[in-house]
Amino acid sequence: MTEVTSPARHKTIILKRIIGKIKGHKSGPTMVFFGGIHGNETAGIFALNQVFGTLDAKDISGNLFAITGNMAALKENKRYVNHDLNRLWFESRITEIQSQMSLNSEEAELLELLKILHHILETESGPFYFIDFHTTSSKTLPFITINDALINRKFSMLFPVPIVLGIEEYLEGPLLSYINELGYVSLGFESGQHEEEDAVINCVAFIYLSLVYAKAMNPNTLINFPVYYRQLQEQSQYINEAFEVVYLHRVKAEDHFKMRPGFKSFEKINKQTLLANDKQGAISSKYNARIFMPLYQKMGAEGFFIIQPIKPFALKLSELLRRIKFDIFLAILPGVSWQDKQRNVLLVNLKVAKFFAKSFFHLLGYRSQKVDSTYLRLSNREHASKNGMYKQERWY
Repeated sequence: MTEVTSPARHKTIILKRIIGKIKGHKSGPTMVFFGGIHGNETAGIFALNQVFGTLDAKDISGNLFAITGNMAALKENKRYVNHDLNRLWFESRITEIQSQMSLNSEEAELLELLKILHHILETESGPFYFIDFHTTSSKTLPFITINDALINRKFSMLFPVPIVLGIEEYLEGPLLSYINELGYVSLGFESGQHEEEDAVINCVAFIYLSLVYAKAMNPNTLINFPVYYRQLQEQSQYINEAFEVVYLHRVKAEDHFKMRPGFKSFEKINKQTLLANDKQGAISSKYNARIFMPLYQKMGAEGFFIIQPIKPFALKLSELLRRIKFDIFLAILPGVSWQDKQRNVLLVNLKVAKFFAKSFFHLLGYRSQKVDSTYLRLSNREHASKNGMYKQERWY
């Protein structure tokens, strides 16, 4: 029997791959919750055990699943054992893992989760919602991270917490990016600092709100709905605007990277603010912006992100341009062409089209995927989105 313990919370629970499965009394959405994709992030595991232990199937429409991520790493209370499980979810890597004769810990975890995921997609009906719970090593407001597709944006905007767009441009292989490329609503909820009790409470509130917003639960049944809403509203300090990642400081073990103490996610910083040190010396901000997810743990390849707010006008313009499929005209621009007939990926010749700002492509849903000396590859989540599955939802 495998257990996971949270010393700060003075709690221990039995670790199971399927925390819970609830078949509702009538048809509705299929909602899949993940916790513990990183083994030192247990808040989601505790919250899912708590909620699924009290939900009554007669109050549920559709089907609910709660799934544990990195079982081996959770047992050791480590971010990962051999490799970050949340950096393996891209097609070429998955294909490689499937062909291997021997697997390391995270590769075995991935194949088991992949089998469960596709079984759900093949046997259950939509609309599908996927939610992945995380926590951070630094103090933080609760927040949502999403791949920049309109279905993700519109569902996420129902919650009274800040939303961070564009992280997929800086990270390769998150689980939610893989799911979003299949076309489904998928969002990550970062509920707080790793061992804070509020991180569990925030996850619980988020689960209940998501059940109501996806119509898996009637708000009249959930008498504490205003309490859960206010919990997230207060914890996020009434900040519910959208932000965009503009910079990631990547680190390696040999860099001897160390954040300066005391930074919190969403804290405002100025140009020249001293943020960290490594073997090269002091690292200062190049932006008047906000710091995001500063690294205060030994494992991790992302030292810190920098984010900036997105103006509401830009969000509205972006939605309009995507809905009218304005991007079909992009290949007319000098130095811009489609990679193939499917028109999902743009190739931008950096020598010819270097005057086009990335923000222009961001408006249309294109995020940089890979850069070589000549071309920038830009992929678009909108083309994969199964909009028809969600068009009858209230939030759409």
